[in-house]
Amino acid sequence: MVAEQYLKSVFKGKRVFVTGHTGFKGAWLLQILNWLGANVKGYSLEPEKSNDLYNQISGDSLCYSSVIADICDKQKLTTELVRFEPDFVFHLAAQALVKRGYEMPSYTFMVNAQGTAHVLDAIHSLKTPCIGVMITTDKVYDNPERGIPFNEDDKLGGYDPYSASKAAAEIVIDSYRRSFFNPAFYIQHHKSIAAARAGNVIGGGDFSDNRIIPDIVRSISFGESVGLRNPFSVRPWQHVLEPLGAYLLLAAKLTEDPLRYATAYNFGPNPEDMLTVEELTKIFFNAYGSGSHKNLELENMPHEAKLLLLDSTKALVELGWKSKMNAQTAIEMTAKWYADKHNNAHNKCMEQIKAYFL
Repeated sequence: MVAEQYLKSVFKGKRVFVTGHTGFKGAWLLQILNWLGANVKGYSLEPEKSNDLYNQISGDSLCYSSVIADICDKQKLTTELVRFEPDFVFHLAAQALVKRGYEMPSYTFMVNAQGTAHVLDAIHSLKTPCIGVMITTDKVYDNPERGIPFNEDDKLGGYDPYSASKAAAEIVIDSYRRSFFNPAFYIQHHKSIAAARAGNVIGGGDFSDNRIIPDIVRSISFGESVGLRNPFSVRPWQHVLEPLGAYLLLAAKLTEDPLRYATAYNFGPNPEDMLTVEELTKIFFNAYGSGSHKNLELENMPHEAKLLLLDSTKALVELGWKSKMNAQTAIEMTAKWYADKHNNAHNKCMEQIKAYFL
């Protein structure tokens, strides 16, 4: 759990550079940082859809500056980041969909691995001290699906292009940390870089394609039954505020000890708190007040892991972080966000943000 006053003492008045600020997680992070009093410069592609959360919250108004550009444009990225001289960098920009990774594999590797290198290059070009939190995913581990939670020292890998590209990004991060931001030479470079690995994130305002919560919401709006492609797959479901709070805590801890915490951390829910896709769907319908589903029998589907668990003991022991809500609470909280037709998106987000960081 992360307290509001502690975070405000760290981020108020600070310059924070966020890649991927127009995405789902980025839009939530932008609202939190604005609430904490930070000056945020965002760098991202345009929102994909008119109803994306960033547009609904008038994201531009929450930024000190919003740059619409490609993470693959190394010169543009470096210019914008170095000019801003950020105290903190949160790198969220990514091609984040497994299905799209199969459709656009080389692009996925370019964005997720090479794009991460571009961000680290830009930080390396800074002449001022900086803390960087590089966001990857729980899917970076070589997963034989044995039901054993992964810890940070387990083998990296990936069956599908998305997972493999994120594992590649982790290798890039570790290489830059050793080569250019080595904690042993911190007194020379004044840069501290950490990696954060979180699970399947849910929350209000996600309208992406090929994600279970947006699929459910669309089915309800059209009065149709949602088709579940992998109804019995188990995921580490967590509300978007859980990993975002963890990222902020990790960055704050790096201000206290930029050497000790410059490493990789898992931020997942309790491994015993397991729900299948079908169970998630039923809980969502119950909290929302309507909805129905059907299990699909699809052949020749691209491979996607059916069981994935994280061990977050390191985050608990070293950072004092643990998940605040269980999966059912996260799902119910998400359903109520979509069911609330009276408040606008920003107000709904801020109500949940303030309640979470009490």
